[in-house]
Amino acid sequence: MSIIRQPSLFDMHELYELEPTHHFEAVFSTIDLNPFWNLFDKPKKVGAPRELNYGAMVYSLIARVVERIVTIKDLIKRLKRDPVFRYDCGFLHSDQIPSEASYSRMITVISESNVMTHIHDELILLAINEGHISDENIAFDATHFEARDRAQASKKKEKQTPKKRGRKPKVEREQWLKEKQAAENARPIYEKEIVHQLSESVETLYKEAPIEPKWGIKKNSDGKNTFWFGYKGHLAVSTKSQYILTGIMTSGNLNDGKAAIPLLKKIDRDLPALFTAGLFDAGYDYEPIYQQLINQNLQAVIPYNQRNEREVVGYDEHFAPTCVREHSYRYDSFDQKYKTLKYTRPKECTVCPLRLDSLCQMTFKIRQSTDIRKYTHPARGSKKWNELYKERTAVERVNAYLKEFFGLNNVRHRTGKKARLHFQLVTLVYNASKLAADRIRLEMEQHSLKTA
Repeated sequence: MSIIRQPSLFDMHELYELEPTHHFEAVFSTIDLNPFWNLFDKPKKVGAPRELNYGAMVYSLIARVVERIVTIKDLIKRLKRDPVFRYDCGFLHSDQIPSEASYSRMITVISESNVMTHIHDELILLAINEGHISDENIAFDATHFEARDRAQASKKKEKQTPKKRGRKPKVEREQWLKEKQAAENARPIYEKEIVHQLSESVETLYKEAPIEPKWGIKKNSDGKNTFWFGYKGHLAVSTKSQYILTGIMTSGNLNDGKAAIPLLKKIDRDLPALFTAGLFDAGYDYEPIYQQLINQNLQAVIPYNQRNEREVVGYDEHFAPTCVREHSYRYDSFDQKYKTLKYTRPKECTVCPLRLDSLCQMTFKIRQSTDIRKYTHPARGSKKWNELYKERTAVERVNAYLKEFFGLNNVRHRTGKKARLHFQLVTLVYNASKLAADRIRLEMEQHSLKTA
């Protein structure tokens, strides 16, 4: 599988090879921490002053991810033993080094708020305004990471009373249908079918996302099932610049497809008309996701996932029409006005003895609304579709970065809210490092142009 490499004069690896003071300054300069101050401001000016430097504590949490410090206990030891590191984080000589309990209380306050999402969104807008994120595509994927919590034993299921055999009377059946519909309506949005997400708002979808650790299962490269107890991080990544545009953390047992529409809706609300296509793997092949992409005027690039479907006569594996001799028609163009895919004669028709026969049709036009899963724009199997799908490796590369270099697997907090804060902090530091490296690269390019 090909990997899309970023052609730049300076990247994140070189950023972290700089002196710690320099790369701390570069990363910190990209993050606006003003929303944090409202969380820790005193309600009144009277009374004893704050004893802790909360600004420096927040910077030290960011530095912990940058320096790959495993635990808060190790972070405190580093602050006590390394005066340069302590100064880089913003602690003054007169400031006392916070205890583990102080960090725990601060983390609890931050995890109960929404400031991390706000800061991340501001950083993405800053990268767009500076020209580091341009017109490109979005790749979506999920990655799993384990929880700090201990898995609880499953409760024993109570024996159900055997169902009464035979057809229910009309009155009883109507009552049963009403109760069944009422129970379905009362279920949380993420326990319903994906189609119900189309009518929900971004705020509702993000707020009701399940975040408690659960057992998850997936197939590895050998086709064997692997299990973990924890979470999933769902990411939307720009394919060229490789920024994490938005992300959401959920329980490990949530289907990947149920996180796609929340991510798409958030991008449509915050970053409209900036991207061209949405790139997914076959696990996201659900009709509501195609519908949401159409609503946002995004091209859908998702491999088709057959679900006990029979082969369609007269069409090939990419759903392109075939001629009498079973040669596939070639994808030609897409009519935006009528939402129609146009196919032209196969190249084999030039020497086919039936080319003048009435059975051999010159062109085929198929409306996308016939089946939005099968007839995507660009068409399945076309050169353009394959080129776009190759760009999806960008999100896999970012997933690897988060786990290998930014400690996504290193969850040291219990409960879903604190684990979500860890996920948000890791993605924020990744984007901050990316923006810092892009700024340095741009300065180097401008300096080389001046000296040339």
